[in-house]
Amino acid sequence: MNQGVSSEDAEDWVDKYSTQMFRFALTRVKDQDIAEEVVQETFLAAWKSKDSFSGKSSEKSWLFGILKHKILDHFRQLKKRGEIEFGDPGEWETAENLFQANGKWKAPPTSWGIDPEEAAENLQLMEALSKCVENLSDRFKSLFLLKEMDGLTADEICDQLEIKPANLWVMMHRIRSRLKTCLETNFEFLQDGLGK
Repeated sequence: MNQGVSSEDAEDWVDKYSTQMFRFALTRVKDQDIAEEVVQETFLAAWKSKDSFSGKSSEKSWLFGILKHKILDHFRQLKKRGEIEFGDPGEWETAENLFQANGKWKAPPTSWGIDPEEAAENLQLMEALSKCVENLSDRFKSLFLLKEMDGLTADEICDQLEIKPANLWVMMHRIRSRLKTCLETNFEFLQDGLGK
């Protein structure tokens, strides 16, 4: 049974969540006007569907879920207008540059000698990763944020951006490789392993 959202609660959304939602959108679309527009579209869509809110998640999670889809809609529109391409491999190194003919790495990834859970809690690493993400092109930064930070599924991203799953996985692998190289090249604290 749907519990819906009362009109009184819905009227408080802007006061409660607009600043957080705007910041979230701005980090993804990188344009203040577009971020404001996406947030407004989110509130409008939520208002129209407030009676169908089931209460399975918090109101905030529900609103941010709508926002993520509105951001995907924005990128899909850019793709349709030819303003952004998600399938262009020209910016990336080819497999021939990364792997030998037998499929082995030419230069295998190095181990940082750290536990992934510890790395996720390391503020210095998170700041370094943020700087490296900022150096990605807009389209690849968008893909990384949607997949790795926003937690959208591959199917959701592929459906919304009209790309093939294989294309997405190749791009995500290359994005991760580029981020790893950026981190290792620019941040000395990783060369000896975190916490050592």
